[in-house]
Amino acid sequence: MAASRCAKVRLWRWRRNPLKRPSDLIEAWVVLAGWVFVLVGGLIAGLATAAAIERDAEGQRMERRRVPAVLVEDAEGRVPARGATDFRVWATVRWTAADGSTHTDEARVPVRAEAGNHVTVWTDGNGRITDGPLTQGEARAHAISGGAVVGAGAGGMVWCAVWAVRLGLERRRMAQWAAEWERIDTRWGWKTG
Repeated sequence: MAASRCAKVRLWRWRRNPLKRPSDLIEAWVVLAGWVFVLVGGLIAGLATAAAIERDAEGQRMERRRVPAVLVEDAEGRVPARGATDFRVWATVRWTAADGSTHTDEARVPVRAEAGNHVTVWTDGNGRITDGPLTQGEARAHAISGGAVVGAGAGGMVWCAVWAVRLGLERRRMAQWAAEWERIDTRWGWKTG
């Protein structure tokens, strides 16, 4: 017995067909619009996010300044700054701001640094100690990864909305079919199933 092969009809919702229902055409338009919004909307959202990250990194580079500081206490035996693999510890440093005022705060310094050693710290526009600004490469990596995540997330949300609309159309279609079968069975005087 030879296996029968069914030809897959592409774009069947767009062709003239007496069996085509209005919901089939609506579904075709929803899917088409969904793909357009997923691709274009995801691309725009990703590019906008990447640009925002690049602007923020540029703002950091413009605002943050390197400042020479003096270590107030020995760093030996202090707690690591970030984790067991970090070779810097938190210790108190003192520095002079551009306006001539003296500030004291904790900063990350090398493990074996002694009191009186000179270290370099980064300060923000308000004179508080902060991390150094992102380098050009780090900013580009953050922008690419952030843009990709936001673009994929935006596209995923649109596609979930398309899926929900398609599910609603399918439920409506199944209810219509059930009503049609009920009407036909009642007219002929017998029930299927």
